[in-house]
Amino acid sequence: MSVLMIVTLVVFIGAKGLGYFWPQAIVQFETAQGPVMGEISDREPAHENEPERLQLRVANRDLYGQDFRWFQADEVKNPKLVADAVLVERLEYGAFIGWIRAVQEDGKVIAEGPGALPGVEQRLPKAHSLRSRIHAIEKGEVGDLNASLEGIRLDRRRLKSAPDEAKGKALDAKELDLKARYQQVSERLDELRKESQRVTVILETVDGQRKEQSIGSLIRVLPVNSMSTLSKLKVYMSRLWEFVAEDPRESNTEGGIFPAIFGTVMMVLMMSLVVVPCGVVAALYLREYAKDGWLVRATRVAVNNLAGVPSIVFGVFGLGFFVYTLGGSIDQIFYSDRLPTPTYGTGSIIWASLTLALLTVPVVIVSTEEALASVPRNQREASLAMGATKWQTLWKIVLPGAAPGILTGLILAMARGAGEVAPLMLTGVVKLAPSMPLDGTFPFLHLDRKFMHLGFHIYDVGFQSPNSEAAKPMVFMTALLLLAVVVLLNFAAINLRRRLRARMGGSTF
Repeated sequence: MSVLMIVTLVVFIGAKGLGYFWPQAIVQFETAQGPVMGEISDREPAHENEPERLQLRVANRDLYGQDFRWFQADEVKNPKLVADAVLVERLEYGAFIGWIRAVQEDGKVIAEGPGALPGVEQRLPKAHSLRSRIHAIEKGEVGDLNASLEGIRLDRRRLKSAPDEAKGKALDAKELDLKARYQQVSERLDELRKESQRVTVILETVDGQRKEQSIGSLIRVLPVNSMSTLSKLKVYMSRLWEFVAEDPRESNTEGGIFPAIFGTVMMVLMMSLVVVPCGVVAALYLREYAKDGWLVRATRVAVNNLAGVPSIVFGVFGLGFFVYTLGGSIDQIFYSDRLPTPTYGTGSIIWASLTLALLTVPVVIVSTEEALASVPRNQREASLAMGATKWQTLWKIVLPGAAPGILTGLILAMARGAGEVAPLMLTGVVKLAPSMPLDGTFPFLHLDRKFMHLGFHIYDVGFQSPNSEAAKPMVFMTALLLLAVVVLLNFAAINLRRRLRARMGGSTF
């Protein structure tokens, strides 16, 4: 029954999420208010006195104010597929459904009528290349220059406490050089932006409204009704790759979720690096060194009780102790020149990882104790009889034999830690992180940065999104991807445990 329930859940989530990326037919209907065109996204069968209803994705949010509309089945008549209708995916305001009437360059029409769509398809790769160059400069050169200018600002604040005329002049010269370079980069960016806006596309809706759109803001132009199955499959794989590898846009309801994937994996790995040593050391002390007494019994009771404490309580503790107390103290000692802007005295990936390590350490302690107890007594006695010390016996015999059981605790800890959301909301997770904790900027690993998380992304998109209908597929896909990340992390640990068992023949726990 458990396996059946799990399989059913995964299939349901996969069907709801994966189907979103397949291009849907564009259907035109006649209504009392005029023609309507869009994708049929949902149906509600007739129930008692309620007639059947259809939900259409009409898109064109900048013109209609909404992406989806409900119609009674008897209100829409004469459905037909319009061969030349297109679905235009845009950077802003979601998709556009209608026709491409003309292509303009510097205000002059260069293609119109039947030649408009080929004209857009011909120029779209260049527009994508320009957008990629703009994005690379903004995140690369501009980001580095801003970081250098911020460093100069902090250096000036330090000089106020210990004035140094020579250093001040050096900072002035460096600042002038950086500002000159910034001006050059800004001019280059302006040229690229103007180039990307030279070509515009005239779009028209089914009710005759027209909109002029820069080709640089278009992602895909799909004549869905005239596409072959192979072409649709290519679009499907392209959308799926975009979802996995790109940044989110439009309040996280479109685009990709790569920062959330990266943040989740990085946080789980950092948590594991903390929870395993702490849990193993605590279990070794309780099992091998501590004498039975009221203190040990109280400690065991506390460990068992911690496993049942609500996760939000750990989040409150992490906020109070790690963020405000420990992080605030670090800022006062090492980053006083940046105050009142906090560096470590605010939520970040390091505090979130430590909080989840505290949350999951009871699991590792209990599983490690069980693994230590399962190591055969005769192996310990043989080691001691050969003249080994107790520590040597533990290090060479007991711990290798208990390694599979320790990894079992790690697997359980990773599974729980990857899915927790409540503590992260207080200790460092955000809706959108402009920079990831690991990048190419020195010192490369930035433990003070906030991060995105798949679990929080599901909550944010599903319950906080202003466009809930458009967010539904993203919720299912993110949930499916979170399951995949947890399975892959667990599979890696399980594979390592299997190899250790085969090599050392230790615990079967």
